[in-house]
Parts: sequence; structure tokens; C-alpha cells
Amino acid sequence: MTDAFDPARHDRYDDAALRALLRRVRAIALVGASANPARPSWIVTKYLIERGYDVIPVNPGLAGQALLGKQVVGRLADLGRPVDMVEIFRNSEAAGPLVDEALALDPLPEVIWMQLGVRNDAAAARAEARGVTVVMNRCPKIEYGRLSGEIGWTGVNSRILSAKRPKLAPKGFQKLTIEER
Repeated sequence: MTDAFDPARHDRYDDAALRALLRRVRAIALVGASANPARPSWIVTKYLIERGYDVIPVNPGLAGQALLGKQVVGRLADLGRPVDMVEIFRNSEAAGPLVDEALALDPLPEVIWMQLGVRNDAAAARAEARGVTVVMNRCPKIEYGRLSGEIGWTGVNSRILSAKRPKLAPKGFQKLTIEER
């Protein structure tokens, strides 16, 4: 755990630390994945897949089905392989038991990320005591978009200035990556 992820500072995260984390992480178990394209969890799942992350949707109601070309598992114990990050798309109360499920994985994930509006300090302390980095009340899609500069295309101030031109993607639409910064 780096100083940038000190438990006492879960209200603010260092941009360089978030960028490094998003660069390291490759396999993500997304708990609370939805098959409804209007749901934020579906949008985040799709975005992360399009950015090259290996997303494993976790939802007991959709277990065994395909979601955005990925096989859905019912619970974290059903993953069958290691993941770098567990992203929790559930409420703060549900986050506690889900963090405990993540801490039962072998090997442990490097990161537990709680979505916007989700904060459980007791669960975060348990995870950090085991050496797991915790991010709370943040969205990896928003952070990726902000750190890459993509979010600026919608008129949002990303607080990142760059004179770099985006590369035209082979599929005909532009996207930036955190690797280019």
C-alpha cells in the first residue's frame, strides 16, 4: 500500500497513484454487473472492456449467462481464476460482506474499488490490514476518462492539460488511454 492510498485520506486520491493503479490492473471482477444497458454498471463494464480490461461480471441473477461477451459468475468464489481488482457496484452496507468475500480469494486481489456513493470504512480497514489497496466513492470509468483526457471531450474539466493529439482508432472513433500520458 502506498502513502497515496493512506486509509485516513479516502476522501482524496493522488492522480499519479490512480493512474499507476489503472495501468497495473488487468483483470477486474465487477460485482453488481447488470444486463440493462441503461444501468451504470453495464456502461462501466462496456467501457472497461473497450479499454482492454478483462472484466468478469459478477451477479447471482445472471450467473451462467453472457454479458457483453463475458461469462457471468454468481459470486466471487466462482471466479475460478485470480483477479487484480474487485469493483463493488453495490450499496455501502453490502460492500462489507463483499469485501470479506474478496479477502477470501486466493490469491488476494491487489485492489478493492467501491463505486461512486459506496463507502465502508470498516471493510476498507479490513482489506488494508491484509495489504489490499482500497479506493472508495470513485468510478474507474470516470477516473480513466479524466486521467486520459477523454472526459474533456464532453466539456468536463479534467484538471489535466495536454497538447497531445488523440490517435484515431482503427474502428473510426477516437479514444485516449492512460498509457499515452
